[in-house]
Amino acid sequence: MSAVNTATPPAAAAPKTYRPLRARAGAAVPHVILIAYAVVALGPIAMIVMNSFKSRQAIFDTPFALPTPDTFDVSGFQTVFTRAQFELYFLNSFIVTVSTVFLVLLLGSMAAFALAEYRFTGLTFVALYMAVGIMIPIRLGTVGILDLMVRLGLVNSLAGLVLVYTAMGLPLAVFVLTAFFQQVPGELKDAARIDGSSEYRVYRMAVPLVKPGLAAIGVYTMLPIWNDLWFPLILTPAENVRTVTLGTQLFLGQFVTDWNAVLAVLTLAALPLIALFIIFSRQFINGLTSGAFK
Repeated sequence: MSAVNTATPPAAAAPKTYRPLRARAGAAVPHVILIAYAVVALGPIAMIVMNSFKSRQAIFDTPFALPTPDTFDVSGFQTVFTRAQFELYFLNSFIVTVSTVFLVLLLGSMAAFALAEYRFTGLTFVALYMAVGIMIPIRLGTVGILDLMVRLGLVNSLAGLVLVYTAMGLPLAVFVLTAFFQQVPGELKDAARIDGSSEYRVYRMAVPLVKPGLAAIGVYTMLPIWNDLWFPLILTPAENVRTVTLGTQLFLGQFVTDWNAVLAVLTLAALPLIALFIIFSRQFINGLTSGAFK
């Protein structure tokens, strides 16, 4: 009688699994949409920078082409620094923007800490008031703001612009930072109070924990201020307090427009914003994906 073979046959190799084509296509769709959006958003900026280094004729003949040795021209930048006080305009915009961002972050974080930490009568009303400040554009009150600035003697002064922009940025700052402060562990704050820390010390301890929110609010506050033309045109039309955007109007005329100078000004004005986003991009993204946006 033959012996029975009891040896275990070798295990068959597991079949390879391939990701379905539909799943791979579905995963690629968001990336395609984001790339297309990036191209649409960055395309105009690239065109402005390219054409700022081209002659006037080349701007209209080949607007989508890179500068060549034949079309390269920096006369627009020379015009900006010779016919206009660009350094002064840039300094005015820098002072207004930095001062406003500082006040918005300081006052907004203090108010947000109070709303997140304390319970008092009228808390709901204050929260709704801040929400209304976000929904209603401040430009609807331009007439009242101009009348107030005239009475205070702040027309043609950078301080007037700073106050207006601070009022414009505070509602969003308070609304967003309140949610960030609510996520700070209560045990940490209670331990500091037990150790004898004042409320101001507790606030200073909590501020570093909401840095992503501060970075996001700082960027959101800076962008519309640096690019704004409405309030500088109304409140600071004088030569010595003009901002970059208002200074650009010097090269725009009813019959003749110096496009080389206009594109040069726009290129120079965009440099601080690009540098800011490169430096604080990580904090900005963290602020968008945490806290109030969770």
